[in-house]
Amino acid sequence: MEEGTTTAANTPALRRSLWGDLKDAIRGTEADYTQISMGRAVFLLAIPMILELMMESTFAVVDIYFVGALGPSAVATVGLTETYLFLLYSIGMGLATAVTAVIARRIGEKEREKAGVAAVQAVLLALAVSVPFAVAGIFYSRELLALMGADEWTLEHGYRYMQWTLGANVVVLLLFINNAIFRGAGDAAIAMRVLWIANGLNMLLDPLLIFGWGPVPAMGIEGAAIATLTGRGIGVILQFWMLFRGSNHIRVLREQMQVQWETLVTIVRTSLGGIGQMIVAMLSWIFVMRILAEFGSTVVAGATIAMRIMMFTLMPAWGMSNAVATLVGQNLGAGKPDRAERSVWVTGVWNMAFLIVVSILYNMYAGVLVGFFTEDAEVIAVGSLWLTIVSYSYFVYGWWMVATQAFNGSGDTVTPTKINLVFFWLIQIPLSYVMAKVLGLGYHGVFWAIFASETSVGIFTLWLFTRGKWKTVKV
Repeated sequence: MEEGTTTAANTPALRRSLWGDLKDAIRGTEADYTQISMGRAVFLLAIPMILELMMESTFAVVDIYFVGALGPSAVATVGLTETYLFLLYSIGMGLATAVTAVIARRIGEKEREKAGVAAVQAVLLALAVSVPFAVAGIFYSRELLALMGADEWTLEHGYRYMQWTLGANVVVLLLFINNAIFRGAGDAAIAMRVLWIANGLNMLLDPLLIFGWGPVPAMGIEGAAIATLTGRGIGVILQFWMLFRGSNHIRVLREQMQVQWETLVTIVRTSLGGIGQMIVAMLSWIFVMRILAEFGSTVVAGATIAMRIMMFTLMPAWGMSNAVATLVGQNLGAGKPDRAERSVWVTGVWNMAFLIVVSILYNMYAGVLVGFFTEDAEVIAVGSLWLTIVSYSYFVYGWWMVATQAFNGSGDTVTPTKINLVFFWLIQIPLSYVMAKVLGLGYHGVFWAIFASETSVGIFTLWLFTRGKWKTVKV
């Protein structure tokens, strides 16, 4: 009887606790992630990171939905442009990886002033990196699209999408870097709210600028790029306002706004591995898309839509994985390597369970999901096949995501680079070509090659993580 009474009394308390943690996760908290329970730490960080990335993936899905109304060539234009954007993203995400690791380590060490200095250096690096991409996008868009095998419509009309997107790429880079600063500090809720505002504005502007309304002229695919840059530009302004006003864990002061070479070099050195791993992965994707382009715009469109769907469904898993990077960095900074490792195993179980559910949904509703973005039967067939085949690797892929972020959060960005180099360049690209062209399997062979490489990289990365050398990295 006493036991039953205790259970009954604890149930409302448990509900209040979960509700309270959910509110704290969304609005932000001053909790010390090196002290509170591991389950609560993962929850408080993962929830806003999941919601942040879900909005990012929702934006990607909505964007391609409106562009899809312009036809397969317009969708292919977005896909081909993104092959170059992936190079930019690889640098931005590589820098973001280093920034998160450095900021998290300083916060774990209780050195908030040094964290602010690191934030300033990260912004300066983002500004410098954006320049060559802007030049390439403004002056060489047609040539870059032609190099990827773009069709006549894209070269005549779609190139303006690339001009806008690459020409104003600094907006995207700053959004990446500033949110990495907030995540590393433990202010994931701020990163979430900024992205919701930025992408929410983009989703409102997309149909307005693409199709026109009242005095606003229809700009077609060019309007999609302008909508994205406008929404995200406002998001960047909000980020800077929050950084200078101060959040729960970090604040940038005026006197910190200068080059601090020691910190700058630390970020650059740490980011080289992060940039390397992203470039390897993204270039692999470019080569894969180049192989697929030989089978026509329909195949490219199907693959592009499938990738957008995967982005949407994988973002919660990436959100949980990103929480690991912050937890590992802060706990190593606080001298708690065992707690850092435990965060990986706890989050990995959650990630695996989630991706198993996603795999089941892909196998049951792949055609429905792709059909939401296009009525073209061939495009639906291609996209559905991609989702079905790749989903078979998700059981292992979830662990790869978490283990990779553990390496990155510790500051060991070189190990994932080496792993990506072997499994994506030496396995995925050659295998895709052989299966598609030599064995005559067409784009089916490319999809199976991706499944094979992603399954093998997941198993190997998790094994390497268990060896524990990442615990001794100095940042």
